[in-house]
Amino acid sequence: MSLFIGLMSGTSLDGVDGVLADLGPEPAQRGTIRVRAHRHRAFDDDLRNRLLRLNSVGDDELHQAALAANALMRHYAAVVDQLLRDSGLAAAQVRAIGAHGQTVRHRPLEFDGTGYTLQLMNGALLAEACGIDVVCDLRSRDVAAGGQGAPLVPALHAALFASPDEDTAVLNLGGIGNLTLLPAQGPVRGFDCGPGNALMDLWCRRHLGTDYDEGGRWAASGHVDPLLLQRLLDEPFLRRSPPKSTGRDLFNAAWLERALQGLPQATAPSDVQATLAEFSARAAADALQAHAPGTRRLLVCGGGAFNAHLMQRLTALLPATKVQSTSEGGVPPEQVEALAFAWLAWAFVHRQPGNLATVTGARGPRVLGALYPAA
Repeated sequence: MSLFIGLMSGTSLDGVDGVLADLGPEPAQRGTIRVRAHRHRAFDDDLRNRLLRLNSVGDDELHQAALAANALMRHYAAVVDQLLRDSGLAAAQVRAIGAHGQTVRHRPLEFDGTGYTLQLMNGALLAEACGIDVVCDLRSRDVAAGGQGAPLVPALHAALFASPDEDTAVLNLGGIGNLTLLPAQGPVRGFDCGPGNALMDLWCRRHLGTDYDEGGRWAASGHVDPLLLQRLLDEPFLRRSPPKSTGRDLFNAAWLERALQGLPQATAPSDVQATLAEFSARAAADALQAHAPGTRRLLVCGGGAFNAHLMQRLTALLPATKVQSTSEGGVPPEQVEALAFAWLAWAFVHRQPGNLATVTGARGPRVLGALYPAA
């Protein structure tokens, strides 16, 4: 057995997903990866709000970030404990944990030519709590090598879902949407393509008091506002050539407020939600048609895969492409990203590159991460 744990908390700020996986002797080969346990732990409102505040400039940020990282690690440790209980394993049987941390700023290549990406983590605290080696800070080395530091999941997507018979793509719809292009022949490519669920979730919290639009039913009850949709689609990021990545640094409440300015006061909140859903679907569909128009299969993962309205809109916008959940490819959509960070921990342990330069734009392949050994 080659057992690794992957922990992921993304820009959706819904909580932590963790998987315990047997990656086999060579996880780049199809069929050698098996998820033995999966757990999700939701963030409480206090931690979610603290993390959200840290996505923008505020008071006493260093202090607040350090304490939020500690609180986040307690959620991570609880997920690890439950994974071990579910699988009947001891900590000593797990080779390492690959932990993403919580992205609060992502500005690669900006300001000084290098930029930065910041994920809240306390790897030392997590290693102390779990008694397992922790591999974290998995994006910084790619940024140091001139890359975007994101997305990092395309290498795993290739191992899980690539086909020699047809061009395939994988769309992760978390807080931010990212697209992986898997041609039958040629290099793997990938990039962030738009806002995913971030704006829709923000609007739901503001008007419904819920964390998300379950099944996309609220969006389906509204009507797309053509003026607002065009304003959203005019965002310059969408027209930038890959490699590119983004986050809440761009797609946030202030960005949305600017787009809403000047709309008729009678505009229904449900119509705004419908338009935000259409925006996420259009951004992804337009990116796929621009960069891989021959794609015949699109596999969707992340929370957006459970949004029936969003999946229907993707299907309508891509009539020549079969749109499916990654469950059809053998991995439930809520497990894919956490599994990627288990794979990145495997790559670090074996001193294998974790990035794809064709995706991130780095100067070459790099071993990613920093190690906090178990006590």
